[in-house]
Amino acid sequence: MSHVYDRVALIGLGLIASSMYWAMKRSGLAGEVTGYARSEATRDTARRIGLCDRVCDSVAEAVQGADLVVLCVPVGAMGAVAAEMAPHLKPGATVSDVGSVKRAVIEAVAPHIPEGVHFIPAHPLAGTEHSGPESGFAELFNNRWLLIVPPAEPAPEALQRLRALWEGTGAYVEVMDPDHHDLVLAVTSHTPHLIAYTMVGVADDLRRVTDSEVIKYSAAGFRDFTRIAASDPTMWRDVFLTNKDATLEILGRFTEELFALQRAIRTGDGEQLFDYFTRTRAIRRGIIEAGQDTDAPDFGRVKGTR
Repeated sequence: MSHVYDRVALIGLGLIASSMYWAMKRSGLAGEVTGYARSEATRDTARRIGLCDRVCDSVAEAVQGADLVVLCVPVGAMGAVAAEMAPHLKPGATVSDVGSVKRAVIEAVAPHIPEGVHFIPAHPLAGTEHSGPESGFAELFNNRWLLIVPPAEPAPEALQRLRALWEGTGAYVEVMDPDHHDLVLAVTSHTPHLIAYTMVGVADDLRRVTDSEVIKYSAAGFRDFTRIAASDPTMWRDVFLTNKDATLEILGRFTEELFALQRAIRTGDGEQLFDYFTRTRAIRRGIIEAGQDTDAPDFGRVKGTR
């Protein structure tokens, strides 16, 4: 495949950025990929493992001459990073991101984008519970969805190039409205993570079992909660603070459903419980049939090869 971009800059070098790099190199999507991370230790690790063609010691150096700049930092840091890199962006370049919240990112980043530079936010619906530059792998985006979430009608050529890049990584691509995106993700990702963090916290607070028993018997549902709750704390703190309204709305609906189930259990309404579990089981099967997960006990998250 010919290059989609001659030069791509990745700002932030965690799971998504490192996976983007390996996927771009696998498919020849970019001529050169530069990278930058605020932490010197992270930059040193990236250099050691060969992550990016050139790891830079400043945002300005990383974005210089880049045709595409991808913000891969926590949502709460994107505005400051955008302000820092703005004077160094190449005219005609595209700035994108990989944050799981979109309205807050648009409000934080868009004011800093210079005239003549395209701003096209995006969100890959892919990930694992691991973080850091060593956690990435080229297959992360295979058969996963990538949502392009522009704040306004983007330039067709800029949109098509970004679409081509993500399709080249193996992702399915769809365009979505920012506010709708935030509501959908509150249902499919943000609230489930909050519930997982809460359930693990409940197990710790109750202390009705020993730590060894929690670990020993975690092959049940608790294992799945702990996998999600192992995700990066900084990222998820920023997600909940920046997608507050949608998350609170879905939490309210979740609470209503939970109260209904509590009542069914208390009153011995087995028919309601059976019907409810049958309906939700069908949703789970639909996710598997859509190719967005597997029946494998490792959830299909065996780390791929580069």
